Amino acid sequence: MLTSILTLIVDTIASVLGGVLLLRFWMQVVRVRPPTSLGQFIFQLTDWLVRPLRRLLPGVGGYDWASLIGAVLIIVLSIAIDLAIASRLAPDFLVVLSLLRLCEWIFYGFIGLLIIEAIFSWVNPHAPLAPFIRALNDPLLRPLRRVVPLVGNIDLSPLVALILLQIAMMVARAVITSLL
Repeated sequence: MLTSILTLIVDTIASVLGGVLLLRFWMQVVRVRPPTSLGQFIFQLTDWLVRPLRRLLPGVGGYDWASLIGAVLIIVLSIAIDLAIASRLAPDFLVVLSLLRLCEWIFYGFIGLLIIEAIFSWVNPHAPLAPFIRALNDPLLRPLRRVVPLVGNIDLSPLVALILLQIAMMVARAVITSLL
């Protein structure tokens, strides 16, 4: 039971920190600025890791590679701790499980953003965070909106995106687990 508790704590801390690092990277890719309070949270939570990494990995092509590499380092560290707790630390497991967790975090992050946008559209489309979330989802939804027609003035592209993300996650999981 103690191992389960330790694993839960490690995974929770890693998920929050890694998720925020991936969000920071995605904000840079999409070129969107978060609202002030959210931006302060994101930068204060991640600057301790991103700033030193920027000295080693400067932004190339306008992307914040330090945030992405920071997320990968958090994933590798959390998987290594989980495997060490379970007494199964092996390099091949570490690499494959880290790759799998990175893919899962990316897909779940996009799914979460789509769900948040859907909730905003139903509850309060003019909420202060709504334009920020909409801007983060736009690169995913824009191509789908060209293909998926409105049905009775209802945009079904988020539903199609959710289904496609689920399928992509299943395929990625199958491919990555086949490496074991």
